[in-house]
Amino acid sequence: MMSQAAEPDTPPRRLGRSTAAVALGFVAVVALSLGTDQVLHVLKVYPPWGQPMYDTGLLLLALAYRSVYAVFGSFIAARLAPRRPMRHALALGVMGFVLSLVGAIVTISTMALGPSWYPIALVITALPCAWLGGVLYRRLAQ
Repeated sequence: MMSQAAEPDTPPRRLGRSTAAVALGFVAVVALSLGTDQVLHVLKVYPPWGQPMYDTGLLLLALAYRSVYAVFGSFIAARLAPRRPMRHALALGVMGFVLSLVGAIVTISTMALGPSWYPIALVITALPCAWLGGVLYRRLAQ
């Protein structure tokens, strides 16, 4: 009778832990992004919610901190991954890419919330930021 035991050097798949790692990275990105947005709205740096924002400097500020948070969230996903940390970081990047793409399509075609380059920049930066978060984890884990 043949046993179907896993090879000793291959750890078992942990779908729940993998899902949790990516989900926690995502929650970190969203919470930090929306929290920073709210602070900047309260301080009247940003216009009130729902009003368009056309100031290039403010949009670059938003892109900068959202990029930092995306790197951090991907780092979290990689750090909490049961194995293959870069794959988890990039999974979060794919999530960010898809959600940013949907957001860009919706906001550009139906809403006038600001210039089109900003949501497009969010789409373009999603995967590089995720990769950078994975690389950062790899370097710090050595």
